[in-house]
Amino acid sequence: MSEQATQEQGGHIVRGQVHVETADGITRITIDDPARLGAVDAAMLTTIADSVTATSQDPQVRVIVLTGTGRGFCSGANLTLGDGQEIDDATLFEAGRAVRAMTESPKAVVSLVNGVAAGVGVSLALGADYVLAKDTASFVLAFSKIALMPDGGATALVAASIGRARAMRLALTAEKFSAVDAAAAGLVAEVVSAEDFDARGQEVIALLASRAPRATELTKAAINAATLDLPAAIGREESGQSELLRSQDFREGAAAFAERRPATFRGH
Repeated sequence: MSEQATQEQGGHIVRGQVHVETADGITRITIDDPARLGAVDAAMLTTIADSVTATSQDPQVRVIVLTGTGRGFCSGANLTLGDGQEIDDATLFEAGRAVRAMTESPKAVVSLVNGVAAGVGVSLALGADYVLAKDTASFVLAFSKIALMPDGGATALVAASIGRARAMRLALTAEKFSAVDAAAAGLVAEVVSAEDFDARGQEVIALLASRAPRATELTKAAINAATLDLPAAIGREESGQSELLRSQDFREGAAAFAERRPATFRGH
């Protein structure tokens, strides 16, 4: 953690809108910004990446949990940073680092998708080994609406989960997937009712925590090696997205988003 982090009692660390708490062998990372539906910036993504990396080295921890608060799990990168700030390469690179930390961790990683997962929020959700979604949650790769491409490993994670045709559809159209449709397509492991979400989440966490740690580590490594080339995918995304972030079309898309109007893209 950086010096900006504050240590509280019981192993509870707060940095901005990200809370990290470790207890009873479980590390829970919570994106706590319900007003923005969990929109993230570079600093928040750094905290997530650093927390997963540090926890992965703790022999006492069995499971890492990522979740949100309110109606949002993570609504993507914060497009309204204020003070003239814009999304930059730091946000892009930290997103990739956070997702790689999750997939490369020897620990079981669970995402409890309590609400909207949009943009890089989809990547953060799918970077987990077990994705449990509330039935009121939704998934959307909203990048094309602002002249960007999927990042955070989404080009690999989504395609590996639901196939090329559906991945192309979601990425190019920015169509919203309900949690029920996401489960039917294989994008998530399980969807449960809002009433049962917390209890089922605890059951999944307890089950994974009870498994032999080394078996979990080797199983993750084998399945990810068989289905993903995340470093290569993230490399392609970072190259393409870095170019797109500097385009006039992205500026138009971001302005249209802020002004709640349709964007007009001119191809430059």
